Amino acid sequence: MPFICGGFPGLDSTSDLLPALERAGASIVEIGIPFSDPIADGPVIAAAMHTALTTGSTPLQVFEDVASVRAKLNIGLIAMCSVSIAHRMGGASGFCKQAAAAGFDGLIIPDCPLEESTELRAAAALHGLTLSLLISPTSPPARAAAIAQACTGFVYLLARTGITGESGAPPDISARVKLLRSSTQLPIACGFGISSPDHVRSVVQSGSADAAIVGSALIRCQTDARKSGRDPIAASEEMVRSLVTGLV
Repeated sequence: MPFICGGFPGLDSTSDLLPALERAGASIVEIGIPFSDPIADGPVIAAAMHTALTTGSTPLQVFEDVASVRAKLNIGLIAMCSVSIAHRMGGASGFCKQAAAAGFDGLIIPDCPLEESTELRAAAALHGLTLSLLISPTSPPARAAAIAQACTGFVYLLARTGITGESGAPPDISARVKLLRSSTQLPIACGFGISSPDHVRSVVQSGSADAAIVGSALIRCQTDARKSGRDPIAASEEMVRSLVTGLV
């Protein structure tokens, strides 16, 4: 489940990246809506969002890019955005209506606490979208269970505390996944610090999660390709094709 930043590495890159990632074997793509104060994003993703914003990317522009290729895709598309963006785009119902019309299948709202998620969850359901909330490694078991039960589509489990970014060692999530399985039958996707085929293998086989989310490593790949004059779309496809080998 690769993560990309809408409007990066180029303003119109999203519509080119999505078919490339599907060809590479991605099942779902998480599309970050650029935000001036990224939530929990490390320097690599934060820099990509800054670049996207300075070149003119907006939520509506990302939605339009997604809509332009949605009919050609079979993969799931998830919008990841701050709750403040949803508020500015017509509130919960207005935002969800626009996201669904663009062709998104679901939402991740990382800065929406469980206690304030009722309106967004209802609006997402009304417009046929899933809504995933985040579960931290430090969440007490009872709260983790409550968050999992509030999710639809899938549960987003953080592999570690802190911010996004690459990590040398694979995350150990097996105990937390096992605990969550007793609270939900939804698929469990794990993110933060996953950056190699070995990490993917560890998460979905040893850790028994259903999906591995890779963000910073893919954004860095795009950034490095752009700086060196290589095609970032082709580089992204090659990297995701490599990551998919961790599933077998």
